[in-house]
Amino acid sequence: MKIILAILIGGLFGFVLEKSGAANPEKIINMLRLKDFHLMKVILLAIGLASLTLFLLMAAGIMGNFHLSVKTSYIGVIVGGCILGVGWAMSGFCPGTGVVAAGAGRKDALFFILGGLVGSFLFTLIYGAIKSGFLFEKIGGGSAVLAHTGVAKHVVLIDFLPGLVVAGGIAFVFMAAAWILPASDEK
Repeated sequence: MKIILAILIGGLFGFVLEKSGAANPEKIINMLRLKDFHLMKVILLAIGLASLTLFLLMAAGIMGNFHLSVKTSYIGVIVGGCILGVGWAMSGFCPGTGVVAAGAGRKDALFFILGGLVGSFLFTLIYGAIKSGFLFEKIGGGSAVLAHTGVAKHVVLIDFLPGLVVAGGIAFVFMAAAWILPASDEK
């Protein structure tokens, strides 16, 4: 049953990505060039709503915090994020939008996916040689969270406020930014 639910949610997510234009590399590149704010508005609104909903559900006891998984922070995460960002800006695809674009028939997305698979394979080959290097040094003690999530094993950076207040404030900032950004035809 879980796999069916995952396929349904993934299909719905892919549909939304395609309909919002997020699988179109020209729209992504124009967003990154600050020429078209449509996708940026969609992304900011989605992050704000999802964050607020998550913390509201946790505060109401409807969803347990056992669904949250905070990964350990390493220096390599920053390096990998920079590589991903450069690849995203050059190609107009991120891993999710690349798969959606391939499903929509874009041939350039197939080359993007192939490049990602080759890069992953090469990383697998060199992992043994670099695993004891500086890239895997923990940042800030490993896993830290900005607000209280109810999981005691994480360092809380804003310890004096409830998680819902911190997450709600950030969510409203994201949603306000989405509201304030100009429409696509204004810029």
